[in-house]
Amino acid sequence: MSPAGLEPLIPARTSLVDWYLRNRRRSRDIFDLIETAAYYSRPISLRNPIVFYEGHLPAFSLIAFIKRGLGRPGVDERLEELFARGIDPETEASAVPRSGRATVWPSRDDVLAFGRAADALIVSALRDAALDGSRPAMRRAEGIYTALEHELMHQETLLYMWHRLPHGHKARPSDLTYERGSEIPPAPARVRIPEGVATLGADRAALPFGWDNEFQEHRVAVPAFDMDVFNVTNAAFMAFVEDGGYARRELWSEDGWTWRAQEQVEHPLFWRPGAGGWLWHGMFEDVPLPPAWPVYVSWAEAAAFAEWCGRRLPTEAEYHRAAFGVPDGSERRYPWGDEAPDASRGNFDFRSWEPVPVGARPAGASAWGVHDLVGNGWEWTSTVFGPFPGFEPMASYPEYSADFFDGQHYVMKGASPATAKELVRRSFRNWFRPNYPYVYATFRTVSR
Repeated sequence: MSPAGLEPLIPARTSLVDWYLRNRRRSRDIFDLIETAAYYSRPISLRNPIVFYEGHLPAFSLIAFIKRGLGRPGVDERLEELFARGIDPETEASAVPRSGRATVWPSRDDVLAFGRAADALIVSALRDAALDGSRPAMRRAEGIYTALEHELMHQETLLYMWHRLPHGHKARPSDLTYERGSEIPPAPARVRIPEGVATLGADRAALPFGWDNEFQEHRVAVPAFDMDVFNVTNAAFMAFVEDGGYARRELWSEDGWTWRAQEQVEHPLFWRPGAGGWLWHGMFEDVPLPPAWPVYVSWAEAAAFAEWCGRRLPTEAEYHRAAFGVPDGSERRYPWGDEAPDASRGNFDFRSWEPVPVGARPAGASAWGVHDLVGNGWEWTSTVFGPFPGFEPMASYPEYSADFFDGQHYVMKGASPATAKELVRRSFRNWFRPNYPYVYATFRTVSR
């Protein structure tokens, strides 16, 4: 292989262009869902206004691929600086999106024009640029993949924001449907997983691309434990709510209790009280709370529920053991085996606006019979986000992980309904603050 390590990519230039343009079309469709009046709003106070993100996606691709990867200029230095990076504040008080001249946001027409210029430059480079890998950010085509997967990740986080917008500010799809299942969820079940070894991370030589926190591959001994077969459902979480779980200080961590008290949290963010009972706050309307759907909650709420059960959240290694381990000691590429992800294996890749009943995709179960480990909601773990042995910041996006190795974020694994299939890989890691309730994140418990 050449120093660039790019020979296998050269024949695939057309597919790279197709992938990039497919990303851009989906992003445009997502932004077109919202009314013009909402464009400068901040549906989540801990994030930038919506306008920022429509400019951020092409700006980031320019920075990662064109500027860092190829060493070429972008299209508009001022807008690239404005849209370069988002925010992840701990509190609303510190969530100031920008200061000085950059607080004056451009019109949507200007943002779209910037995006078109960026797209033209990027597509041209994908087709014709010399991808020699002489710059660190283009070794093994890193800058290209960074741009492509970054947009996929943001498409999901955009939907977290859209979920907080009033329903009247979004265009309701004409084919909107729900998979509710039975009013009686599957009976709670647990499976014993024997001690064994879990492989975390990825081998750099074996994976075409991975984010820096996915490396390096290493093996971890995992003691025996038992795990919930299904994610905690709305019905199961209801028992915690009705037992006064949100008012019982002994169930909560110190930080979790402080957040709960300050924000006056009394139920999951995706629930709404209604005249006839609880409602699920959906993307386009509120519907009667589906008891068999997985509950979506913050890490703090998940940990409090686990404590209420006399159990705990699984570690990242336990998740891997349950998801990819096999009784004979080998490991699978996916929970279900080595077959590529598809709609029969789980609720992911934007196939549904909402969850589906737990256990509704049995073809995706692991070798131990654990369901929905990929899809239907990210899985909270008890593991604090940090580097693996051999961690090296990526040249195309050096701050991607390192800025979050602060002890204030927890690892999530799996996928949600809005996770692109390209991100469904064993080593992929997601992370959020424990008091961030907007994520499509659920959980299951394990024995102490």
